[in-house]
Amino acid sequence: MDTNLLDHKDALSVLNSRCPLKEKLTKVHTAIKDSLPFVARISVALYDHETRMLKTFLESNDQSIQLSNFEASVDESKTLSRMMDEAMPRVTNNLYDISGNHMKEHTKRILNAGYAASYTKPFFNHDMFMGFLFFNANQTDVFDKRALSKLDIYGHIISLLIITELAMIKTMAAAMKTSGRLTQLRDPETGSHLDRMSRYSRLIAKNVAKKHNLSDEYIERVFKFSPLHDIGKIAIPDHILMKPDKLDVKEMEIMKTHAVIGRKIIDEIIDDFCLGNLNDIDIVRHIVESHHEMLDGSGYPHGLMDEQIPFEAKIVAVADIFDALTSRRPYKEAWSNQDAFELLKELAGKKLDQDCVNALLENVDKVEEIQRLFKEEDVWSELKRPNSEKSP
Repeated sequence: MDTNLLDHKDALSVLNSRCPLKEKLTKVHTAIKDSLPFVARISVALYDHETRMLKTFLESNDQSIQLSNFEASVDESKTLSRMMDEAMPRVTNNLYDISGNHMKEHTKRILNAGYAASYTKPFFNHDMFMGFLFFNANQTDVFDKRALSKLDIYGHIISLLIITELAMIKTMAAAMKTSGRLTQLRDPETGSHLDRMSRYSRLIAKNVAKKHNLSDEYIERVFKFSPLHDIGKIAIPDHILMKPDKLDVKEMEIMKTHAVIGRKIIDEIIDDFCLGNLNDIDIVRHIVESHHEMLDGSGYPHGLMDEQIPFEAKIVAVADIFDALTSRRPYKEAWSNQDAFELLKELAGKKLDQDCVNALLENVDKVEEIQRLFKEEDVWSELKRPNSEKSP
């Protein structure tokens, strides 16, 4: 036996396994605390290039829940904008020195959570800015050269983990977008409808996040995956999909098969693009297959009831039904928001999740803003439109 071999265990071996990104971040945090015990929290904010918004995405410390579900424009902070443009990190060894009048909301939340110093590091993928890493300490004046040199190494490890995860999501999104375009060629209704319902889904998820312990990562998955909810309709025959009148019983049964067909299509995309290791990949499966299930078991395709229905499917069900009600179809005029809200109230707790319905009812201004930004496309006057679902 070789006596030179040490009984050594790799503290970061979890990085090689298939486990949630948050678990990997937590393990890295644990390794950091072995030599830098004052590092009390690591968090990640992602950058949206289209809106220039920074959105909380991931953090290692569940106790700082008040720092979740937060977003702000990068333009609101000259410091962050400069860090992004110049690819330079920032050390703030005493957050209490920041003037109260100039203190940003995120900094206030950091202080209220008990953190006293921070090291902010922008991260990039082939020169493209992706977001920020935040290392927060519960003591002042701790980020010296020794600490920063170690955190830079760990920062690159964390960045690579996130970039790899995001690359897989981007591949999945690209595959879904292509599939969605194929569906849209036969069902033009999916244009502005998808924009609205995906944002209703995100609005709902954000507003029930605290009660249902939903992470920022989960919310983004629901937002990204919800537009694929009706992808199975690509396999529905034209004489049913394009029928401008109400479907008969037999036709409706065929229409209902789109949920199971959609699940099969998603599974094929996942297999073809080798995306099985993507965290939370089951979210898209559940949305596609179960967004027509109802709490009382009257939905389809499996007649699931209440807790049997994945929560992401409950979210999308409310978003989809609300948009169907408030959109014009060849067989009905668009309902007013108020009328749609009244029906949602009747269905809440019986067929639809009560919390998800309340999330829309309590955010009327945000619902109306989504409707203003993504107005209904007038495709019905030019085409004989498909029967989307002849009931909400």
